[in-house]
Amino acid sequence: MRNQLKRRLQAGEQTYGVWMTVESPIVTELLSTLGFDWFVFDTEHCPNDVYTAQTLMQAMRGDRTTPLVRVVWNDLVAIKRALDIGAYGVVVPWVNSKAEAEMAVKACRYAPNGLRGCGPRRAAMTDPDYLKTADEEILLIAQIETKTAVKNIDEILSVDGINVSYIGPADLSASYGHLGDMSHPEVQKAIDTVFDASEAAGVAKGIHMGAGKTILDRVEKGYDFITVGSDLQFFQTGAEEILEQLGSRIT
Repeated sequence: MRNQLKRRLQAGEQTYGVWMTVESPIVTELLSTLGFDWFVFDTEHCPNDVYTAQTLMQAMRGDRTTPLVRVVWNDLVAIKRALDIGAYGVVVPWVNSKAEAEMAVKACRYAPNGLRGCGPRRAAMTDPDYLKTADEEILLIAQIETKTAVKNIDEILSVDGINVSYIGPADLSASYGHLGDMSHPEVQKAIDTVFDASEAAGVAKGIHMGAGKTILDRVEKGYDFITVGSDLQFFQTGAEEILEQLGSRIT
């Protein structure tokens, strides 16, 4: 296994990806031809399960886009199953403490360094070196999405094996008492705190679709792992643009 996305992030390159929520292989197939750096197949907040995520990954063309999975929870079995279907990394939600960060790392690594059960199935199907390389190549993205996580951010990022801090802005805004208001100054201050801590720790900085600012604002700020949209959002935006062009012709 060789994870080019992980190497690019370690080199300080900016990468751009898509949140995949639509349970249709043809959508994945199409978007994988356009040049995005990574996809996150979401199994937490949409109908996708592990089998669906595997099917969507199988539809991807070429090797430009790296497949990742957001697991349903910081759970040993959920992480193991996502990696066994061939994900090159996992987005782990709700990482609030050093202990929870350590748990996520252990779930991604085989013994004696971790607790991942050994049965990689599809992940190793065409890769005879998978078991030798997986521990070092898997990308672990910790979602920072609560006031508690921000308070504990330095301890979380001190854990060896956390490769990316990733702002989950919806839950973060709710945690600060500003549900849905990601632009609120208190939420933006928390986001900046995580950015600064990640810079200091040498951990790549991730953010979800601008999180209260424009995506270009986040690019200019220096984020490394930037979600630029979701498949469903692309459909909606495209449809709205056509309807706007038609204007009064639509009755």
